[in-house]
Amino acid sequence: METILKIAKKLGLTEREIIPFGSDKAKVRLEILKKFPARGKLILVSAITPTPAGEGKTTTTIGLGQAMARLNKSVCLALREPSLGPCLGMKGGATGGGLSQVLPREDINLHFTGDFHAVTSAHNLLSAMLDNKIYHEGLSDIDPRRILWRRVMDMNDRALRNIVIGLGGVLQGVPRESGFDITAASEIMAILCLAETYEDLKSRLGNILLAFTYKEEPVTAKSLNASGAMAALLKDALLPNLVQTTEGVPALIHGGPFANIAHGCNSVLATKMALALSDWTITEAGFGFDLGAEKFFDIKCKGAGLDTSAVVLVATCRALKSHGGVDKADLNKLNLEAVQKGLPNLDRHVENIKQFCEPPIVCLNHFDGDYPEEIAVVRKHCENILQVPFAVSNVFEEGGKGGIDLAEKVILHSEKNLQPFCPLYDWNEDVKTKIWKVANKMYGADEIKYTSKAERDLRSIEKLGYQNLPVCIAKTPASLSDNPKLRGRPENFAVTVREVLIAAGAGFLIPLTGDILRMPGLPKTPQAELIDLRGKDITGLR
Repeated sequence: METILKIAKKLGLTEREIIPFGSDKAKVRLEILKKFPARGKLILVSAITPTPAGEGKTTTTIGLGQAMARLNKSVCLALREPSLGPCLGMKGGATGGGLSQVLPREDINLHFTGDFHAVTSAHNLLSAMLDNKIYHEGLSDIDPRRILWRRVMDMNDRALRNIVIGLGGVLQGVPRESGFDITAASEIMAILCLAETYEDLKSRLGNILLAFTYKEEPVTAKSLNASGAMAALLKDALLPNLVQTTEGVPALIHGGPFANIAHGCNSVLATKMALALSDWTITEAGFGFDLGAEKFFDIKCKGAGLDTSAVVLVATCRALKSHGGVDKADLNKLNLEAVQKGLPNLDRHVENIKQFCEPPIVCLNHFDGDYPEEIAVVRKHCENILQVPFAVSNVFEEGGKGGIDLAEKVILHSEKNLQPFCPLYDWNEDVKTKIWKVANKMYGADEIKYTSKAERDLRSIEKLGYQNLPVCIAKTPASLSDNPKLRGRPENFAVTVREVLIAAGAGFLIPLTGDILRMPGLPKTPQAELIDLRGKDITGLR
């Protein structure tokens, strides 16, 4: 690796404009946004519906950035930070792979610069202050049955989803039901990724809705005088982190909300910094286009005034065969019929991209063992049927060299795209209309079902005046529907909204669909069992 100071100089930054964390990573001061005006083009990388086979969206994003650099383009990546939960659970690390990674890999995947810990601390400080107020003021004010704020930790732990706290007698607090969410699902993580100044951060923190009184009055973080201390804990976490790729391309990695339970994008600050410091900014949105990318446009871009020049949709032969009905154990076998059966999922996502008035480019991420005949099927379908640009990327094995064809197509088509993106809905539309437009246009649902709890939530949202916020739908990433078992392109299905949460600080509503959980569990054999420390070296981190 090059020193972080050399990486900073590639972006025109001086030593005084960064705060080094050792020799290989640094925080970037917010003042540089006043010094450098935005000049770059923004490229979004998304994917078809994820499968257990893996699509390599992050690897493709990093490889595309490296390919751009090989074409002598000024480029900077803008990525999310990995969460410890998936790293130690089922998914493994999230820093790319092969010759297209961000470094230092182990640091980024584990503790990095402490941003996740700062979010966890700020969130749980608010939890403690809320329970402290209930303890000292008794039950005369806040209704313990209507507390919305749970605790968080950056770990997968199903045993903490639903708990009882305050046991042990009168000196130990007021007993009530509660639970934990994973830190990536914290509203404070979403706030960190959407705030653009310290003042904006503090204001958003103060707007967090925590609970209701017996008189049905809202209780906010500001009313507990908690926003100042929370902002202090997040002071350094608000600064984007600068690292590098395996080929020395600058990368800003900041924030880590999940796309299935939050908005799934890196921070607005990191994206705007990258746009100010380079001619080309490559970013990604979590899971499939129907989740992270929809929220990227309707929440992040709409709220922060951002726009993209092109969208890259990542697919693999393995994933297409999975959507075509093939079990994971048989994905390495030649199966042209399964590839053909899986293409409707690709079609749906291409259609979804076009609904935002953006030019889609399909990238087939090459895996070792892919069959030329299967690649030919996908190429023919994209070029002749969908009539969209198509490129095969081999950035895992070849680094930037393996992404040159993709980079050239991205440059060509982004320079042709002069129109702004089209939002899927107007924020001022009623909540049910916004939910319907996303579920119908993105997922293909033909019906929305609301539980009685969701209907009560919608009435409360109207009463409190939050109806003009955008919707951040929480849904399984494993299917276009809210049923993870429905692969491919489901049709004739309904989406069930079981409740609607208010994230007033982040500035969006969260309709929870299907059986989506905000605290994942560990698999039977978690990745943590493979990780070890041998001498000073961390091994087994996938």
